[in-house]
Amino acid sequence: MFFRNGSRTMTNLNNIGFMQGRLSPAPKGKIQFFPHKYWENEFYLANRMGLKNMEWTLDYKNLYKNPIFKSRGVKKIKHLSRKYLINITTLTGDCFMQKPFWKFKKSKKYLKDFKNIVKACNNLKIRFIVFPLVDNSSIKNTRDEKKLIHKFSKLRGFLKKNNVTLLFESDFPPLKLKEFIKKFDQKIFGINYDSGNSASLNYNCNDEFKAYGKYIKNIHIKDRIKNGKTIKLGMGNAKFKKLFKNIKNINYKKLLILQTARTKKNDDYSELEYNFNFIKKYLN
Repeated sequence: MFFRNGSRTMTNLNNIGFMQGRLSPAPKGKIQFFPHKYWENEFYLANRMGLKNMEWTLDYKNLYKNPIFKSRGVKKIKHLSRKYLINITTLTGDCFMQKPFWKFKKSKKYLKDFKNIVKACNNLKIRFIVFPLVDNSSIKNTRDEKKLIHKFSKLRGFLKKNNVTLLFESDFPPLKLKEFIKKFDQKIFGINYDSGNSASLNYNCNDEFKAYGKYIKNIHIKDRIKNGKTIKLGMGNAKFKKLFKNIKNINYKKLLILQTARTKKNDDYSELEYNFNFIKKYLN
């Protein structure tokens, strides 16, 4: 984190952030991506809107063209963060969903990529990496689960050395996810909660927060139709009043990242601003 806002007793406006790419024109058919052409401008636009946090994104395609791997890019990121007062403490690894290395027999190359990503995060003081276990990287059976646990048990010391916490985003039901996360060191591993994914799976957030609320260290805010796609906040299956009651009950003090639907009108700024204002009313 490049800027700190002092001690916090509850989630507030300074804790709201956005998923990188949501303030850039999207390639056709894409919701989430690293905006290679526009990433610098997103700092200015986020500051203009009053947002204080950005969650960095990584795709596997053109992975090493991402500026976090280049000394010039790192300097630029730090400069823009200071200039526009934008914190970057989280990174979402779509690359791990696109290439779930822990599922591959020949994973040496992908494991090396993972370690390079962790080192890059340490260099930028990005403390949390969101590791998706959904869609292509979803855990489908006990064998997959054991393989993942085995892989990361070996990486525990490496993550600790680089001061990075890995946050699993999973499609497991509440009690199953609780049992899963309990198998990891709580100081180095945790949970990224996604309101949209849970809505799509028709999970009850009361049950989720009761089961594993204490392990949640980052929250993605979005809305989805039951068994369906991401749509505008308040239009889907997510129960935001219930969600924010649970957030308050566990005294959650960390980030709320807007990972919201794209606009069909090609007005990304106004769409994110709507979502920002939508969330504000639950914090006031």
